[in-house]
Amino acid sequence: MSESTGSNRERLKEGMKKAASLLRKGLPFASGVFAALLAFLIYHLVFVLPNQLSEEDVNQTVAVVIGSATPPPAYSAQVYEVIQPSLVLIQTEERHQDAESDFGLGSGVIVDSFGDILTSLHVISGASRIKVTFADGTESEAQVIKEVPELDLAVLQALDTPLVIVPAVLGNPANMRVGDEAFAVGHPFGLYGSMSAGVISGFDRTFKMPDSNVVIPGMIQFDAAVNPGNSGGPLVNRAGQVIGIVTGLLNPTDANFFIGIGFAVPINTAVGGMGGSPPY
Repeated sequence: MSESTGSNRERLKEGMKKAASLLRKGLPFASGVFAALLAFLIYHLVFVLPNQLSEEDVNQTVAVVIGSATPPPAYSAQVYEVIQPSLVLIQTEERHQDAESDFGLGSGVIVDSFGDILTSLHVISGASRIKVTFADGTESEAQVIKEVPELDLAVLQALDTPLVIVPAVLGNPANMRVGDEAFAVGHPFGLYGSMSAGVISGFDRTFKMPDSNVVIPGMIQFDAAVNPGNSGGPLVNRAGQVIGIVTGLLNPTDANFFIGIGFAVPINTAVGGMGGSPPY
């Protein structure tokens, strides 16, 4: 007899003694119930030995656990979830006297609980009609409530806002360093809600607006890919906080596409230009 069986028999004897003691004390156990209990104990403690796991069982269990394990989401995916509800698509129409129209698009971001949308001035400059689309699909006409030409910034207010407004969390560019992660979120070429990742390439850059005499100092340089349609969108840090408003890209050719150098107005400068104050 194995040690396991012997141990089971000892536990059976102890159980039977306790059961008999309870009966002697007059507890209301029916004789049939007691007999069934004894039969159950005898069967499971004497005849049924504990299941032993084989090496094959262990390997199969490990394989199932590894196969069902879900890796955590990429950090950039979490950043996108934070900023996406605050993202706004901006579409413009500029009507001409010959009855023809030019159409444009850009990006914007909700920056306060009133639903104010911060974007680049060149996105809406000259527009006869401005339409904004919020993350929940709400579409509305919008009007310009403030312009800051020296920073190429504008503030829009939608005529019909969503029931739930999700303003972005504003970060502090002063806490950023060259090499820190940076993410540009917007609508390049009308591709809604696109995101690109890169790093901060430099600070305190000076950027001259194309076809303009406006020169903006103190810009953030970054290398996350941006293209036409990204203008006015947020540049965010790894916490999903807005640290800048994407303004332009540098390209030594006449082509209007990204070659690795983008610029953003620091959000503290942008909010100050709106007439407000940074949230820190």
